[in-house]
Formats: sequence, structure tokens, C-alpha cells
Amino acid sequence: MIFSCSLRPESHSGVLARELVGELERVGKEVDLVDLREVELPFCDADECYRDSNVVRVRAMIEEAASVTFATPIYNYEVGGATRNLVAVCGNTWKEKIVGFLCAAGGRNSYMSVMGLADSMMLDFRCLVVPRFVYATRQAFRDGCLVDDVVQERVEELAGELDRLTTALNGV
Repeated sequence: MIFSCSLRPESHSGVLARELVGELERVGKEVDLVDLREVELPFCDADECYRDSNVVRVRAMIEEAASVTFATPIYNYEVGGATRNLVAVCGNTWKEKIVGFLCAAGGRNSYMSVMGLADSMMLDFRCLVVPRFVYATRQAFRDGCLVDDVVQERVEELAGELDRLTTALNGV
């Protein structure tokens, strides 16, 4: 399962999500892509949000997933708010999942911004975080397409690691 977490119409992290879908399908994996622009999630209020029908549906999808990858924008040296909210409203559904990260940012200096969320996924939910993140700056994209060969290679490597880990740990 891949979550495209940018709410921006011309999302670079969405481009990365679609690239990863293609790579995983190429090796015969079934992939669900959830675009948060198309799924209205309430803000986490630690109460009513958990009963929202979209939250219930997304939680059920996560529970069925062998692995989950976040395709997230990086804003102000942090993963985007929609990504953080997704984690919060889905709570313990994340428990013991294999988790990957695709990150799109404006510049090179925030390449470690995903570590706060990765640490939380590992410590709070006992997730296995794939230690092969993809990080791309705006220069990697042109006209809505990924044009950087090095970033493309990293997407392919992430797909391979997700396949290897889900097969080894889940038999999927």
C-alpha cells in the first residue's frame, strides 16, 4: 500500500508514489495507491475522528496491507501535515507494519526530516522501517515526470527492498 500524502495538485511526492507503484507492479506485486487528495480525513482530535467513515475504511486497508509506504512532501524540515495526521487518525493500525518513505522537498538540506516520523513508527508502533529512503528535490522533476536517473534508481531499490522484506516476513 502506498499513500500519496501531498494535497498539492502538482505533487512531486505523488509522482514518486506512481513510480513506486509501477516498479512494484513490474515485479508482480499488487499495490493499492491511496491519494489523500481524494480521501477526506478529519483532523485528529483524539476522539470523534476515529469513528469517521473514511478513517475506518483507511484503517481496514492498512490492516490488510503487507507493507505501507508514505510518499510525503517535506515542508519546513518536516513531513507534511497530511502525513502526520494520517498516522495520528489511524493510530495502532500501524502496529508492526513494514514502512517505506518517498520524500519530495524543495532543497537538499532537509534530507533527514523524515527521521522523526520514522523513529515514531519504529518506537511507538514497532514498525520495521526500510532503511532505504527516497529523497528527491524539485530538480528531479520536469513537467510532472521524474527525470533524475539517480532518484529513479533509488525508487527501484526501494521497491526491491519492500518486495524482499514483505516476502521474508509475511510470505507475501
